[in-house]
Order: sequence, then C-alpha cells, then structure tokens
Amino acid sequence: MVKRPLFLGSCIVAAVVFFVAYMAVGPAANAQDKNAAGEDKEKTPEVSTEMVPMPEGFDPVELAFTPSQQATADHSKFEVLQQDFPDGPSVTKACLTCHTEAAKQIMKTSHWTWICPRAKKDLGIEDRFAVGKAAHVINNFCIALASNEPRCTSCHAGYGWKDKTFDFTNENLVDCLVCHEQTGKYKKFPTAAGHPVYSKDYPNGREWPPKSGKMWMPVDLKAAAQSVAAPTRRNCGTCHFFGGGGEGVKHGDMDVSLAMPDHSLDVHMDAKGLNFTCQTCHTTNSHVVSGRCYEIPGYDERKFLIRGEKGNLLACEACHGTTPHPKKHFKLNQHTDKVSCEACHIPKMAPAKATKMWWDWSRAGDKENGKGVVKSTKVDTIRGPEEVHTYHFKKGEFIWAANINPEYIWFNDRLKQTYQSDRVDDSTPAKDSPWQPVKGKYDKIDINKPIVWINHSEATYDDVKARIKPVKIHRGIQAYDPVNKTLVVPKLFPGPGPDKGEAYWKIFDWDRSIKAGMAYAGLPYSGEYDWIQTAMIWPLSHMVRPADEAVKCVECHTRSEDGRLHNLNGGFYMPGRDYNRLLDSIGVILIVAAIGLSLIHGVARIVFKAKG
Repeated sequence: MVKRPLFLGSCIVAAVVFFVAYMAVGPAANAQDKNAAGEDKEKTPEVSTEMVPMPEGFDPVELAFTPSQQATADHSKFEVLQQDFPDGPSVTKACLTCHTEAAKQIMKTSHWTWICPRAKKDLGIEDRFAVGKAAHVINNFCIALASNEPRCTSCHAGYGWKDKTFDFTNENLVDCLVCHEQTGKYKKFPTAAGHPVYSKDYPNGREWPPKSGKMWMPVDLKAAAQSVAAPTRRNCGTCHFFGGGGEGVKHGDMDVSLAMPDHSLDVHMDAKGLNFTCQTCHTTNSHVVSGRCYEIPGYDERKFLIRGEKGNLLACEACHGTTPHPKKHFKLNQHTDKVSCEACHIPKMAPAKATKMWWDWSRAGDKENGKGVVKSTKVDTIRGPEEVHTYHFKKGEFIWAANINPEYIWFNDRLKQTYQSDRVDDSTPAKDSPWQPVKGKYDKIDINKPIVWINHSEATYDDVKARIKPVKIHRGIQAYDPVNKTLVVPKLFPGPGPDKGEAYWKIFDWDRSIKAGMAYAGLPYSGEYDWIQTAMIWPLSHMVRPADEAVKCVECHTRSEDGRLHNLNGGFYMPGRDYNRLLDSIGVILIVAAIGLSLIHGVARIVFKAKG
C-alpha cells in the first residue's frame, strides 16, 4: 500500500481552494489594505531623464534634425531644381514636372481639404454637411478656422489659404517642401497663410513675434528643394507637435521630444532603436495617410495583419496580436478584451513637455497701464522645469501639467462630435452629465454648472468593441449663444478682409468679434453671448514606454481615490476597486470554509491513521 503525505496533501488542497476564494474577493483589495498600512507599497518606476537636451532659445523646427535616409535619388542633380526659386509655388511647379500625379493625390486628402474623405460615406450625412477642420468642427483651444485662416493655415499643406477665395484646384499651391524637405531650415511663417519668409519680400528677415526684435530669415528654397526625401518625424511634427497654438499644447502625447526620443520615452520611435517614422504605423498610399478623422476611427478591426494584407497598422494588434504577453503572464492576456494596450503601456502623458489642461477664454483681455497682462509659472518635466503662461491677455487663463497620469474612458474607437450648429444643453449640471469624468485634477470645472462635451465617447462596458483607453481631457470655458444654444465662432486674428478691424486680438471686444466670426462662418447668431464650460477628449497613442514601466496592477485594482480607474464608470465590477456585499461575503465564507474544512480533513486523516 502506497503511503500518502496526509497532512501535507490537505494543506495543498487548502491552498488551492484558498487561492480560488481569494481571487473571488480580489487580490488587489488586499494589496490596497497593505498599501494603506504602508506595507509593500508599489512605487511607479522613475522615468529616465536621458532625453535630448533642449538648449535655451532652441528652434523646435531645427531641433534634433536627422535627414531622411530613404531617398532613392539625389535631387541636387536634377536640372529643374538648379534655380533660385522666388516662392513656394514655383518649387511645386518644378516638382510636378516629374511627380506629375502628386498634387492630384494630395488634393484628395484631408491634409489638403481639411475635410474627412470618409465622413460623408460612413456617417450618412451627405445632406447635412462635410466634416473637418475646414467646416463645422469646433474645439476649445483656438475655437475654429472660419475668419482666422491666415493664422491657422500656417499648418496647411499648401500656400495662400487666407480666406474663402483660396483656390483648392490650383496644383501649384500644394506645399511639397513642408513634408519632404530635409535641410531642417524650412519654416512657414506663423501668420502668412502657409508661406515661409521669401528673400524677394523680406531680404533682411521678417520680425516675429511683433515688436520682439527676433527675425525669421528667408528660406533657401533651392537648398530645400534639392534635399527632398521621405518624411521624417520632424517633418510631420512641424505641424502636429504644435497643434493648439504651441508645442505640446493640444495632444498630450506629441511634442518635439519625439523628433529624437530615447527608448524610455517611446520604444517604437527610439532614435537608436527601432526608429519608427510616423508612416510606419500611419501607413500611406497615394499620399493618403491613415489615421483618425474626428468621428471616423483610424482602423476598423483589432487584428494581426500579415504584411501586404490590405489595412493600416494603427492598431497595436496589427503587429502584436491579441495575446501579446508570454504564457507566464497569461492573466495580462485575459485583460486585452477590455483593456487597451495603451492603458498599461502609456503610464504618463506629457512627460517631457507640459501640455495645456485648462483654457478659460472668459478671462482674456486684462491690461495694466495700457499693456496686455502676461503671467507665467514653471512646470516640472522629466527634463527639468519649463516656463509656461498661466495667463495671456489675448487668450485668457491656463493650467498646464507634465508627466501626469492620463484619464480613462470606455472607448470603441469612435468619438461623437458637437458641431458648430448643434444645440447644446446649458441647464444640466456637470455632475449629472451622462459622460464622465467631468472634472480632473488640473482644471477649474464647477460641477454644479453645465458643461458641453465637444466630443465624447458613447461606449460602455457592455459594448463588445469598448476597451479602457487613456486620454487627455482638455477642459475650459468659451463663448456660446444662450438664445440659439450653440457654441460660437469668434474672429480672433486680424487677417485680411473688410472685417479685419473686428478681430478680438485687435479690439478686445467679444461682442463685435463674435458677430464678425459668426457672419463670416454663415451661422445664425442672436446677438447675445455668454460663457459655458466645455470638455474635449484626446486619445493617447504615442509615447509607449518600456514594459518594466507599464502600469502596475495595484494602480488600478485599488479602492484609493488616487487609483487610476477610480472615476471610470460603466456599470461593471472590478476586483479590488469595487465593493459588492454579496460577492465579498461569498469570498470570505469560501476562504474561512476552505481553511476550516481542510484543517478538519487533515486532522481527521491523522487521527484515523493513528487508530489504524
């Protein structure tokens, strides 16, 4: 007869049962209890500070410049480029002598039209309106394009879009250089509707900012034209790193630090590692760059793609599949159906450059002794303190933050927009808004006053495509029409045209600037304005950190108010965070029963064994 280790076996059985019961209660809850007592507290790893240094007075466009290595021709040898070009359109005309279809391709893309090509088809709104920055879209940064074109279109892939008369059919107005030049010296002037500084107009340079004494020198168009190659991160970042009126203002995961990042900042774009370009994921065909466009998701399915298969590589799963973790981390693979890859692997947003979290336009206009008021403070980033404006008389009051935890929402890759003509709810308090979280750590939202979500996710836990997604939520206060109940478009920039004198940045009169902006946009306006709180979601997809810096389990599975998912609603139960009397009672009973019965079983076996 084989002897069996009776008591040891009983203990093993007890341990197994105990583990099952323990999991029912939630291990993170126990971990939270230890954290509360100061025991075994998990610490978020410190972020590496081995970043590209930012010298004082650096030019972001020229920063960390590394030319493209993908050119297949030396354009300096082309005869058509052996000339001194007077302006940008003359360069484009030369480009088109060889690249005959390039401008036609660009003209079909949102980089040219600022309209989403798929929006009408996918959203079924042919009879309503086109969707894009050029029409009907509004935000809570610089508000809207209409009547402000010369300032906004400094980031347009063309030349001369200063008002409604811009000729979208003129191929020579396409700007080839902004995406392809590799000198690192080509820059569009901030208020010139997409044109750089030309020597024929400003041989000694053009001053910017006004009355600063700082000069933007003329661009060497010949050198720029001869340098062209495939776009680098710097080319894309010329515009995308500066969305919202300045570096890092808008996105929270894009700024100049991505021009030459190290491994600790982004494992994919690491300049000494994989060195991904933007097009590695934002795959491009005939100048159409894949990506999100307001309500239209960047990709249709989360699945692994065989190279050559039709589709883009924007989804993490396109390369990593749906079970990316090794077998020993099987529990992590069980999370991927409801937790996005980014939720764990983008633990911080805006680590190297502060991002704007709050913008209150209602506070703009302050002057002292006839001079506009400007106030600043310093924000700590991983590369040191950064000075930012907390108040500017042209734009109002700001709150910035750097190297902070994102916020989290249920996300199915679609964001519902509030358009310029949509009626808004100006009576429901923010605390009762169906979309949360209405308040973050870096804003001045009053939860007892109404809030307008400029975009929002309608996804919930029950949505089969919904997963937890890290986001930046930019909150603020902006003008609206309390009679028509619509957000308004003010004329901010004193550009060309008969209404130049109505621009807010010239006269600091909201009543007149709103009337001018709404008239230009062709929108109804009651003649009355007031202020309302707004919020806008920006999904985070860049700055993916190394695996050992990923979010720890107890950062989410905790009852602490500082837990990352403390404010995530959606009608679901999360172990360690939520308390359910029935489930927790069952778990405790199972634990006690498992231990008690196992001990009784073990003692009984010993006793009966002794009796023979």
